[in-house]
Amino acid sequence: MRISDVKTYVLGTAWRNLTYVEVHTDEGLVGVGEVRMLNHTDALIGYFAEAVPNHVLGADPFQVEDLVARMFRNDYARAGEIAMSAISTLEMACWDMVGKALNQPVYRLLGGQVRERIKAYANGWYTVERTPQEFHAAAKRVIARGYRALKLDPFGAGFYELDRPEQQRSIELVEAVRDAVGPEVDILVEMHGRFNPATAVEIARQLESFRPGWVEEPVPPENLAALKKAAEHIRIPVATGERIHTRHEFRELLELQAADVIQPDITHFGGILETKKLAAWADAYYVLVAPH
Repeated sequence: MRISDVKTYVLGTAWRNLTYVEVHTDEGLVGVGEVRMLNHTDALIGYFAEAVPNHVLGADPFQVEDLVARMFRNDYARAGEIAMSAISTLEMACWDMVGKALNQPVYRLLGGQVRERIKAYANGWYTVERTPQEFHAAAKRVIARGYRALKLDPFGAGFYELDRPEQQRSIELVEAVRDAVGPEVDILVEMHGRFNPATAVEIARQLESFRPGWVEEPVPPENLAALKKAAEHIRIPVATGERIHTRHEFRELLELQAADVIQPDITHFGGILETKKLAAWADAYYVLVAPH
């Protein structure tokens, strides 16, 4: 069995574009992969146009690891978000195809099931006016649907710093959500890499009484030493990783012990198998994994 064709489809949503890839074989099997790009859809499609004839056509879809390694290593440029997203999408399509060929779910091919239930949190639920009353009502609607955890970004515009009135407003939004959901529901606070270490620490201290499950990306992702500086003074679990695209970057994060939870995005990190490897590696550091 060999890969004979790769087709791409871009579907628009009210939020952002979704890119789907169909990988076809000479035996008629088709595997599907997907990725949600952040404003780089045209660049991704351009990468496929160059990479597919160079690395993918004629490959054995069962040799997933070899395909990923060749795509990662055989281009001289360092693999960043665009390349790793393309690799991820093709990797997932190959696993989809392998599962179909063997008539097995992919998780069984990776070692099997290890738990009956997996925690999930609600996100994107707070597209309402930024007032405590509106956030309170929206959070109530979320838990009425059965969610036991929800994530929110309560912060307004800011970069490195956040002025006092905006800080207070943000804290009041979290307070309203905690009041709405009660003490047993997890609240996860997203910072989207806005702050410098000093501001992140200051805001985290104000959040402590609401017992967030984590603060996510308290500082921009490029400087892991700055993240470590912040994490050393934040008394809430620190999560990060959605904008880290290779295991080599995660190596530094794990060795610095700068995060309590890592959040690899399977669609930007090389795919399913690469993420599974990272999860095993994180376990050696007693770091939790919450795929983004």
